[in-house]
Amino acid sequence: MTEALNLSLLGPPLLAGGLVLASHVPLGLQVLARGIVFIDLAVAQVAGLGAVLAGLLGAEAHGPATQGAAAGAALAGALLLTWTDRRWPQLQEALIGTVFVLAATGGALLLAGSPHGSEHLRDLLVGQVLWVGSEQLWVMAGVSLAVLALRLGWPALREGVGFYALFALAVTASVQVVGVFLVFSCLILPALAVQGGGSSVRLPLALAVGLSGFAGGLAGAAVFDLPAGPAIVWSMAAAGAALAWLRRRSRPLARPIKEVS
Repeated sequence: MTEALNLSLLGPPLLAGGLVLASHVPLGLQVLARGIVFIDLAVAQVAGLGAVLAGLLGAEAHGPATQGAAAGAALAGALLLTWTDRRWPQLQEALIGTVFVLAATGGALLLAGSPHGSEHLRDLLVGQVLWVGSEQLWVMAGVSLAVLALRLGWPALREGVGFYALFALAVTASVQVVGVFLVFSCLILPALAVQGGGSSVRLPLALAVGLSGFAGGLAGAAVFDLPAGPAIVWSMAAAGAALAWLRRRSRPLARPIKEVS
């Protein structure tokens, strides 16, 4: 068991998880506040579609051309969702789901003739976080710092086009490493676990849920020889449920008010 928990092997994917969470958790809190939960799935899937198309055209996996194609596709999807949000706000959630389905099936159609198409689709969904390299870590670090700096320096970017553009920037690097499912989990599960709490503690608690879930999932995947992405998703969900239970237990019970005769 101790050999499986080798820090030299699990350190890079854990660092990747921390970088993803640093940019995704604040965005996830905003997503829940706006009530558009599945935007992350849609934009992540569109970014993945751009990466798939670049690969079919001969671009190197995780290379600059693939990153550019993923970023361009994600930004195009983000701008489309910005327009639909203004044009048909009452239909936005349904339109987000439609974009997700079209991007997912578009990738399946593009890879239908590839001998390794099923592997590419699997990697797009569950990621390859265990095999993250130093070059990908530097890219993810730059993206996370850029997203955080833009959110703090220009609060106007938290609304409208800026909100969707930041989403596209954050998702572009992460989806090719951790996959669509884990992108969704990093955005939603930590934010969901801290709903109803004080605004001053939501962000640190959500980050704690994400990091503990990521570490637990990686450890479980290493010890029991499980796929890392799904293991991290379940571990993060368990961490969120544990925090929600602890917060509920710590709340003082309301005492009934006695009537004064």
